[in-house]
Amino acid sequence: MADSTQSSIDIAADPATVLDIIADFEAYPEWATQVKRAEVLSEDDLGWPLQVEFELDAAPIRASYVLEYDWDVTEDGTGTVDWHLVSSDLLKGLDGTYTITAAGDGCAVNYKLAVALKLPVIGALRNKAERTIIDTALDGLKKRAEG
Repeated sequence: MADSTQSSIDIAADPATVLDIIADFEAYPEWATQVKRAEVLSEDDLGWPLQVEFELDAAPIRASYVLEYDWDVTEDGTGTVDWHLVSSDLLKGLDGTYTITAAGDGCAVNYKLAVALKLPVIGALRNKAERTIIDTALDGLKKRAEG
């Protein structure tokens, strides 16, 4: 992932709980405030979402898009969740990874994100949008898991 932004957070919940929250896309508007809608379009044989359609409002980025997911996780919830852009009205690239590791009585989550817009945007604005998306998502994930 070239030109990506990343951040980590410690969460006082077990990795499986955090993974379940990440996989429950239709609940994202309840805790990921920039996600206005999320709909699972397809699942794999184990029930993991493969493609998900989103509507995002993370000024200056407002977009509808479909992501494809790869779930490399264990039964205890540790591992990685990767995604990449399938289609979008505004984005030409959206690649990300959640990495969940056990840490003490809870877990640590690292979120890495790279956004590429179809329209030219100053790098600093793109980085700010990536940082806002990541920070909001990690804070929301922590509140949801610990709530």
